[in-house]
Amino acid sequence: MASIAVGFPKLGLSFLALAWVMSLAACGPQTAYRPPSEPGAPAPAASGAQVLEENLTVPSAPHDVVHEVGPMETLWRLAKMYGVSVDDIARTNHISNNAVIKIGQKLTIPNARSFRNMVYLYPGSQWRYIIVHHTASDIGSATLVHRAHHDRGFWNGIGYHFLIDNGSLGKGDGQIEMSPRWVKQQDGAHCRAGGMNHQGIGIALVGNFSIEQPTPNQLQSLATLIKTLSRHYQIPSNRIMGHRDVAGANTECPGTHFPWAKLRRSLTAP
Repeated sequence: MASIAVGFPKLGLSFLALAWVMSLAACGPQTAYRPPSEPGAPAPAASGAQVLEENLTVPSAPHDVVHEVGPMETLWRLAKMYGVSVDDIARTNHISNNAVIKIGQKLTIPNARSFRNMVYLYPGSQWRYIIVHHTASDIGSATLVHRAHHDRGFWNGIGYHFLIDNGSLGKGDGQIEMSPRWVKQQDGAHCRAGGMNHQGIGIALVGNFSIEQPTPNQLQSLATLIKTLSRHYQIPSNRIMGHRDVAGANTECPGTHFPWAKLRRSLTAP
């Protein structure tokens, strides 16, 4: 699979970001509430969660990576993601090994060996559907989506439970980012129709699939994530759908060019 991109685009970021924020009305959250404090993510063992680890890239020679902290990320999670120790990250960035890191903070990950997607799997019976979305934008990351949704009045920030990146804004092509809503097992704010905010796991892919298709890495990560979630929560294939396929939803999200046939084949492959 492709290597993780760590650079920011040099041109057009402000214009594209503004255009993307304006596009959220078609596919973004639909409820608002008051902001809580932003505690560190709970350790999976403390919450009864299992941890899925999935390699995103072919391991390469150890090298330093600059990582922008996303919502609810912790030093523990970053260490697991990049195959390094918490102590090494803390020492390199001159912080304590129990520091609470902040959204948007840039940390140097020393001698990163590879990148692993990490997904927490919690016990429970709330989740009965999986709803697929697109951001309707060329660029994106959980940090950008989180801030944009928060600025629109969604005090829990990003309305999706997961975001799958396309390699823009320093994120990996196919990188899966968990949102605070998933870590805290809260309702989404991604599809009010059909009560899907309460019973549907919202997964968004960065991209505008009314114009193009997801990258191969995005589609592979989506298939892996859906297989894992549907097995764990016993969600049948007829409850895996696009936002526009939910009764009462008035949208073309996740786009007219979203490759459903290809995704369905991936989901049925062994």
